[in-house]
Amino acid sequence: MSEQTMRAVTIEEFGGPEVLTPGRVARPEPLPTEVLVRVHAAGINPVDWKTRAGQGMAGLQRMPLILGWDVSGTVEEVGFGVTTLAPGDEVYAMPWFPRPAGGYAEFVTAPSRQFARKPASIGHVEAAALPLAALTAWQALVDTAGVTSGQRVLVHAAAGGVGHLAVQFAKNLGAEVIATAREPRHAWLRELGADETIDYTRQRFEEATGEVDVVIDLVGPQDDTDARSVAATRRGGLVISVPSGVSQNLADAAARAGVRTSPLLVEPDATALTAIAGLVDSGAVRVEVERTFPLEEAAEAHRQGETNRTRGKLVLTTTD
Repeated sequence: MSEQTMRAVTIEEFGGPEVLTPGRVARPEPLPTEVLVRVHAAGINPVDWKTRAGQGMAGLQRMPLILGWDVSGTVEEVGFGVTTLAPGDEVYAMPWFPRPAGGYAEFVTAPSRQFARKPASIGHVEAAALPLAALTAWQALVDTAGVTSGQRVLVHAAAGGVGHLAVQFAKNLGAEVIATAREPRHAWLRELGADETIDYTRQRFEEATGEVDVVIDLVGPQDDTDARSVAATRRGGLVISVPSGVSQNLADAAARAGVRTSPLLVEPDATALTAIAGLVDSGAVRVEVERTFPLEEAAEAHRQGETNRTRGKLVLTTTD
């Protein structure tokens, strides 16, 4: 095996899961202020398969493309000027987003300060499942909504990658948490801290919640979930719509009801990842990984992800 190449999964054109092609590519080299990280595991997110299909962040990518933004691994080499990390350090990150990061590979390079030390209490598989989902939930609840103790927070798609972490973060902030998900997920969500669970297939959530202060909408315009969320939100409350921003229907409904809205696109944030690692190591937060796949089975992982029935996260592994 040449030290100048590495295993990776690339795509040459947008399309279905079949365009994900395992092979070998040139290994990246760290520039000054960057680190080279040996990837042990790479998390999979909806933005991955949306981008692969020509949606999501497709407009920012160039072919050939290595997908993947969630990584956990070991620092292999540091570039000139790096003072915070050293070879051998175990780290995790969501580097470069929304620019390509190349996570579906054995190595990635990125600025050292986009990486945080991996939570010590979990392995690389669980750590790789965290960054994008956890940062999305954190930046919505902490940075955008500023959730405080006693507020009521409604989390849509609460059993998914972002959702199950948002439930835990909101609970840790002292909020009363209402979670929407199919009934088989309810017991698990209550274990994570949900105070109330609603099966959105059996009842209209806006009629069941009472007024909430903040909605974390991880569904968007589908079934008018975003606009319907306004009816569950108190006047002056906030609906954060993550998947596709604030739709016109949401904006119109919110304006009529005196409800605030906000889009959100997650950003790399090592400081937040350090805080999240602390919560994980304290036992306050846990991440759910439903299944792992070898790197070469990325296409099959995408097929499962696109069913939208995953509990927590799916992860690719580069080592046995």
